[in-house]
Amino acid sequence: MQLYFLCTGNSCRSQIAEGFAKKYAPSGWIIKSAGVEQHGLNKIAVSVMSENGIDISSNTSDLIDNDYLQSSDYVITLCGDAKDKCPMTPSSVKKVHWPLNDPAQANGTNEEILNIFRSTRDDIDALVYNFINKIK
Repeated sequence: MQLYFLCTGNSCRSQIAEGFAKKYAPSGWIIKSAGVEQHGLNKIAVSVMSENGIDISSNTSDLIDNDYLQSSDYVITLCGDAKDKCPMTPSSVKKVHWPLNDPAQANGTNEEILNIFRSTRDDIDALVYNFINKIK
């Protein structure tokens, strides 16, 4: 099984989804994330994942790999931008869309921003957990 999580910059949402999917997926599954652009790995995303015992600090912000995209079983977009700009895929690739707000766009105090990241992390955790348990 190959899963591909896509968002705009591959800095937060798709990185978080990749981290949870690697935690929940059966062994042998191949899980990657990418973006339509590269924004670098977001340090706050790394921090809130660490709170859940998941280390994504060595992840990199990658552009969509068309070969991996075309051979994936599922492509999951986590924002409208990625959904709209996702390259064409064969009909064998199942597409899922989770319209999540970008926590990197949050405003407020450091604590308010951190809480927005935590909320997004928890939403993605539930989505990934339920999705993997549904398809495995």
